[in-house]
Amino acid sequence: MAERDLHKKSNTKPKKSKNMPINIGIVVFVAIFLYMLVYVATYLNHKTIAPYVVQEGFLSTNQIYTGIAIRDEVVINSKDAGYINYYVREDERVAVDALVYTLDGTGRLADLLDGNELGDNSLSDKELSKLRDEIIDYKYSFDPSNFSSIYDFKFSVKGTVMKLANHALMDELNEIKNDSDVRDFVTFCYSEYTGIVQYWLDGFEGYTSEMLSAEHFKKDNYKKEQLLNSELVEQGEHIYKVCTNEEWSVVLPIEEAKGQELLNEEYIKVRFVKNQEEAWGRVDLLHNADGTYLELNFTNSMITFAGDRFLEVELILNEDIGLKIPNTSIIQKEFFLIPKEYVTQSGTTGTYGVLRERAMEDGTITTEYTNISIYSLIDNEYYVDNTVLRSGDQLVMPQSTNASLGDTNTTTELPKTHTVSKIATLTGVYNMNKGYADFRQIEILYQNEEYSIVKSNTKYGLNVYDLIVLEADAVSDDEFIYE
Repeated sequence: MAERDLHKKSNTKPKKSKNMPINIGIVVFVAIFLYMLVYVATYLNHKTIAPYVVQEGFLSTNQIYTGIAIRDEVVINSKDAGYINYYVREDERVAVDALVYTLDGTGRLADLLDGNELGDNSLSDKELSKLRDEIIDYKYSFDPSNFSSIYDFKFSVKGTVMKLANHALMDELNEIKNDSDVRDFVTFCYSEYTGIVQYWLDGFEGYTSEMLSAEHFKKDNYKKEQLLNSELVEQGEHIYKVCTNEEWSVVLPIEEAKGQELLNEEYIKVRFVKNQEEAWGRVDLLHNADGTYLELNFTNSMITFAGDRFLEVELILNEDIGLKIPNTSIIQKEFFLIPKEYVTQSGTTGTYGVLRERAMEDGTITTEYTNISIYSLIDNEYYVDNTVLRSGDQLVMPQSTNASLGDTNTTTELPKTHTVSKIATLTGVYNMNKGYADFRQIEILYQNEEYSIVKSNTKYGLNVYDLIVLEADAVSDDEFIYE
């Protein structure tokens, strides 16, 4: 019997454990997978608040207009027929009785000058600079569709060079003109006016501002005639002109409303696009036959632009520098208006507060001190956040300010209580320096479609390098901001 039991035990197979071994790799994988799911879900639900760093700047709201220069220009006609030779540089001031040109009836004057020893006849740095500027101006204004203008440029440069060269011959000419034979065929012509000499005509000479119309501003119709040296001229023919007055103006077409706005300025700053020089112009508004025109009057710089009829001018209307912020950061927020006399300030912490009436359970009325946030002070009224106080709250005037106001002859007793009800709106942005949306009032100086320039260094406003919320609609008051 014992042997049978022993045999039975020896044939019994051990049972397998029902508990499977734990696979650490699978556990780690599942944990990481769950973490990623939670992270992605949190990220998708998280509201991203983009910051903007406040910087100093200005807005480019200036406008560029093309205007016509109006000057006092006297056209001089030839006294006789002959080959003309100029001896005054263009853009040079000439005095009365100064020699400007000669008329050679035979053409012998050129041969006589060529036969004299002229010495060094090279151009000065100023003369070379004039030629260089003329070439550069043409280079950047050249229009392939108006190829014929290249011939005007050719004659202009040729004439300029010859006029500069003739000026260098003045010493030789002074010797030659004493020859009686020379005086027989050469007429020496002197200026009757003092002013700036110009050797070109375009038909605008003698025009006034009131005579301009829209047709005059079409450059396709504009023609500029260069008066060339050594050309044969007839008696009475136009040969040069003199700009006799330093006072001149630039006239440009403008909208009536804009013109009236600028007229109120009286004087505005102008930047000439040609050389980036700036000047102040007195504003006049003209109502010509076909529209409204703005006239900018100047008392200097005439000689600088004496060779130009069309001028591009930039009206510098906004130059105040302030804090530049995007318009998307700007928001309107409502506040309670609380008279200054009902607000107290702690001498130790500097915080503000009010005494607010509170009804107890037994029906008695007591007062409690309530901290408030101040956002602005305008006309002796504080702008107070409407999340702390409620409409209808009764505020009690502190004893220190519950006194008569006024001079010694009149006394105005303020009420001892004030009912919170008056509401007003402030324009501002959300400051995020402290990690939450803190409203700050701003004073907008001017703005365009994208940015605003606001006043800096205000008591309740912004400072340079403050962080503000880029999209004000994305947050609410005192909301904690995740960066």
